[in-house]
Amino acid sequence: MVPFLKQVAQDIQHRFGNDLSDIAIVFNNKRPITYLKKHLADTYAQAIWSPQFFTIQEFFGLSSNGEQVSQLTQFFYLFDLHNELLAKEGLAPESLEEFYPIAEIILSDFGQLDYDLVPIDHIYMELYDTSRIDIEFQHLTAEQQEFIRQFWQSFHMAGHTGVQQRFLKLWKRLPTLYKNFKAKLEALRQTNFPTIYRNLVDGKIDNPDFLLPYKKILFVGFNALNKAEAQLFQRWQEEERALFYFDTDTYYLDDIQQEAGLFIRRNISQTGLVNALGDSPDIIGKRKDTVHLYASTGKVSQTKLLHKVLTDHEKEGKSAAILLADETLLVPLLQSLPELKVNITTGFPLTQSPIFGVLNLWMDVHETISHLKKSKLPYQYLETFLNNPMTRVSVADKKVNQDFINEKQLFEIDVQDIDVKSSALPHFFKPLTESKEVVSTLIHILDNLLIALAQDTQIKQIDANLLIETKKVLNQLQLGFSKIPQLSVLFQIGLIRKAIVSINSAIEGDPLDGIQIMGLLESRCLNFDHIYILGANEGILPKTSAGITFLPNNLRRAYGLPILENQDALTAYLFYRHFQYSSQIHIFYNGIVDENSTGEESRFIRQLEFESQIQFQKQQQQQPIQFPPVASELVIPKTGAIWEKMYRTFIQGGRRISATALTTYLASPLQFFLKHIAEIKEPPSISQEFEMNRLGTVIHEVMEKILQPYKGIEAFTSTSVLKDKIETVDILVQQEIAAQYHIEVQSLGDFNSLQRIMHKIATEYVKMYIQYDVDNYQSFRIVELENDEDYIMDFPIQINDKTETVTLYGIIDRVDQVVTDLGEVKTRIVDYKTGADMVKFSTIEKVFAPNTENKALVQTLFYAYVFEQVTGHRNLEPHLYVARKMREEGTLFYGSYGALMEGEFLAQQKEEFVNFLTSTLEEIFNPEVPFQHNPDAHIYPSDPYTLFYRNVSESVEP
Repeated sequence: MVPFLKQVAQDIQHRFGNDLSDIAIVFNNKRPITYLKKHLADTYAQAIWSPQFFTIQEFFGLSSNGEQVSQLTQFFYLFDLHNELLAKEGLAPESLEEFYPIAEIILSDFGQLDYDLVPIDHIYMELYDTSRIDIEFQHLTAEQQEFIRQFWQSFHMAGHTGVQQRFLKLWKRLPTLYKNFKAKLEALRQTNFPTIYRNLVDGKIDNPDFLLPYKKILFVGFNALNKAEAQLFQRWQEEERALFYFDTDTYYLDDIQQEAGLFIRRNISQTGLVNALGDSPDIIGKRKDTVHLYASTGKVSQTKLLHKVLTDHEKEGKSAAILLADETLLVPLLQSLPELKVNITTGFPLTQSPIFGVLNLWMDVHETISHLKKSKLPYQYLETFLNNPMTRVSVADKKVNQDFINEKQLFEIDVQDIDVKSSALPHFFKPLTESKEVVSTLIHILDNLLIALAQDTQIKQIDANLLIETKKVLNQLQLGFSKIPQLSVLFQIGLIRKAIVSINSAIEGDPLDGIQIMGLLESRCLNFDHIYILGANEGILPKTSAGITFLPNNLRRAYGLPILENQDALTAYLFYRHFQYSSQIHIFYNGIVDENSTGEESRFIRQLEFESQIQFQKQQQQQPIQFPPVASELVIPKTGAIWEKMYRTFIQGGRRISATALTTYLASPLQFFLKHIAEIKEPPSISQEFEMNRLGTVIHEVMEKILQPYKGIEAFTSTSVLKDKIETVDILVQQEIAAQYHIEVQSLGDFNSLQRIMHKIATEYVKMYIQYDVDNYQSFRIVELENDEDYIMDFPIQINDKTETVTLYGIIDRVDQVVTDLGEVKTRIVDYKTGADMVKFSTIEKVFAPNTENKALVQTLFYAYVFEQVTGHRNLEPHLYVARKMREEGTLFYGSYGALMEGEFLAQQKEEFVNFLTSTLEEIFNPEVPFQHNPDAHIYPSDPYTLFYRNVSESVEP
């Protein structure tokens, strides 16, 4: 089938020959212009004088000399004018906070009334009693009067309440407000598109001869016309100034039951517009092709299915487009696309960028400290700030702040204690001195972010565009706010959120090459060989809600204003027209029923399936079904916001994965989710378990102080020097406990009973560690000691058939070289443990497995692997210092069958460990494997996450 725009190009050549310089071609949007230019070039195959191309608003704008005024500026005009009317009525003025919720609705209604040429005085007439309808609306038909009577019955039956009275007064006031608003625009030599449309019909335009330069005006691909467009088009057709090209099919045009043909039937039958292409073809009715329909197991899973379909079906030389019926799928789609050339026209939303994360966090912070007048913030605010890549906080600064929170176990942090000097936004947490600083501070933040981005070798165009567009909006708000004496911080922030939430940055590419990604509305006039439609669910295609308005549905019907059925008809047309041209059609929808999805395909699909000869080949995405032991088991699928956060945090954001995080996942994937994805922190505690955690810190710090003097010495040192250190252990432990609790002590008597117990245990453990080294080794040298900063590495894994990188993070307690009594030199990595860990394991298969048998061995091998990869050292033996058992069992890990983790056996197990590490990380980032608790894992009484999976444990058979 010849694409619609190619038919238009061929007709233009037939009608007008080679000279098109005095031809104007008008579209609803810019996107089809590029395609028609290409088809004209292909059709003519020679140099010609080009026609002039316009969007409908650009073309109508030629009639006016007025400056186009922004929506925000119109809002502030409306606010001033409304308060002037209240003053004349002797009423108190409304605050900006009170007026804003209704201003958007008023402006929207004003615009719609202009587009559809509704008499303002009539529709806003105050009607206290339905008996006045026949008098006031004699010009309406009986059916129209009945629509209005039905609406007003609800007001008449029970009298007028206070709210109704206020509403009626507002309605009575709106005609005057409308006239004053238009007068203000005219006085300022400003205008908006609704005004231009009404003025064109009324003949009140600045440039009455704006049509004269054009021999013919071609209106291409129009469908739903407002009354202004219908009257103008009809007039220009009668004057032989205009031609109209409608993209139609008899399948929905000739059948009045087909909503997809509603508007074109009106254009042709009622308005009398003639389709320059002649009679409509009959394509859909004769098609017997197969359309592929995919039901996914979740909203985001549609993009994963599409990845495979594109890989299998997409071919060079074929035009293709991905149409987003649900435009919230853009970001998951971008993360799931295979390596194909694409062009994205929908625009990247500000809300999905780290820039919005910074702005939103700042607004959260200042809602708390400037509006709620709190001096403390949740620590998550600081954590979010430290981890956002746009803030550019140095590693050292981040560590200082995180350590400060952790060491004091702060769930809330005093604003005065926040000190982030290295950031691109050093004054982020500084309280506002007055409310008028809100917008100016945010503008300053945007300027700083732009400066920081400019320092990169290559600034991302998307980020730059988003920053500039956001700054434009904030500048408009600042101008409007400057005229109002006092606005609360809370209201300003609320308005800013509303104003910036719709900002997008265009992602430019080649519209004629590669797969095009666009919304359904943007696909008007365009045809592609292959079409992929995402989000084709009932409730989304079509939408089930219309815009908010003060004009009730019955009244809208009476005056012929758009209603929800009109929206359905337009969406149906945009959907059906792709069945006229595309040779391959693939449609995806979410087959899961949840609070946001019906789990059903669009009714448009079912209509085609029932009424046409098109064959729908249905495919259901399958995945293992979870059968929890009890109904209360918590299973977290890796879909939607969860998967987006995982990918954004670990893959794009580079959050580190530690050995502890790895063993947490092995014990309980659900706990890994709670800790590292949901970031549900362990609550602060002053229990004995909390003190035992500090015990480990004390021991590590004291061992570091004892061994630090020997770090970096190339020669081996006799272990006999450590004997003298044993005498200093008591005082070193005492000093470290005092430092941990930020107290001053002169003697053990200054400790409380728990601290004295800690002192006793820590002293004995440290002495035991030192004595072990003295007894078992002749000499030693320290290679690395208590380093938790330098051992970071990128680790490649496969995610959705694509190589991605995660960041591994190793904390090195101690790496040394020792000489045994037999004169053998060993290089060891040593981990200190104060709990029930052990060096013995039964089989290596049970270690490298979910719910690992020996967590300490997995962690030590993890540390050894990272250290070896970063430094180039090799042959590190994993040693564990467990004070309770090291005298009897030693420190080198060994199997129950006697194999020691050394030599060739160790080398083999290190290779196995890397394979195990790879498979575990790939499982963590496998969207098809949900997070759920391992019922075989031991649950400790002190586990703060017990409530999340207690029922799972209790349900397991003994």
